[in-house]
Amino acid sequence: MDNMNGNTVDLQTLLPASPEERLILALDGCDGEGAMALVEGISGLCWVKVGLELFISAGPGIVTQLRSRGLRVFLDLKFHDIPATMAAACCRAARLGASLLTVHASAGTEAMAMAQHAAAEAATTASLPPPLLLAVTVLTSWRPQSFRQQLAVADPLPAHVEHLARLAAQAGLRGCVCSPRDAARLHRQQPAMALVTPGIRPHPVQGDDQARTMTPAEAMTSGATWLVVGRPVTQAVNPGLAFAQLCQQVAATAPPCPAP
Repeated sequence: MDNMNGNTVDLQTLLPASPEERLILALDGCDGEGAMALVEGISGLCWVKVGLELFISAGPGIVTQLRSRGLRVFLDLKFHDIPATMAAACCRAARLGASLLTVHASAGTEAMAMAQHAAAEAATTASLPPPLLLAVTVLTSWRPQSFRQQLAVADPLPAHVEHLARLAAQAGLRGCVCSPRDAARLHRQQPAMALVTPGIRPHPVQGDDQARTMTPAEAMTSGATWLVVGRPVTQAVNPGLAFAQLCQQVAATAPPCPAP
């Protein structure tokens, strides 16, 4: 795979140095106008996540709008298709200027390697920094029992997460998306890999659709590089204050980032 990965991303320029740079605000549930109004009201915000809902609602132009405000964009579209289609999609996504892109690790090493090569090449052609491609392992909504019963995967859920992370590393990827509950194991297994963890909650939420969650402090202690936080900020009475309080929690517990 070495001749395919095209991995020229400079991790040093992406890895977070401050608490604000460790938090990625998920703009799920927002339309384009609402997303722009929200980010304007949050002091110190560095990263935002554009997922399927916002991308479909506002279109690719939302990435350009957010970048024009000086924000880095995590374009979380979770591509999963045959290798050629994933590569073509990542090529077009990279031209938008997103700093982080997601693909499903279960697409396999060939698809991941081709996607990364295409994204890096497209960004370079557009005079943009190559994005960091992230391999999605197992979604945080899965619980171990339903995962085993519905997907008929022989390995326990944590072991399958580790398997997918190994595939990502074999394909030349340098980052994964995982539950914060999986971060400690992956950090030990792949200490140089950046780990992006959704499912961050300041405190437990009854009936949460994110099954495998952690607090910011727990996730940081487990080795997470970036924390993705949505509703605890976007649905807060004062989003700016909620974001600032999360930054304080991260500042109190942040360990060193993985080496580039």
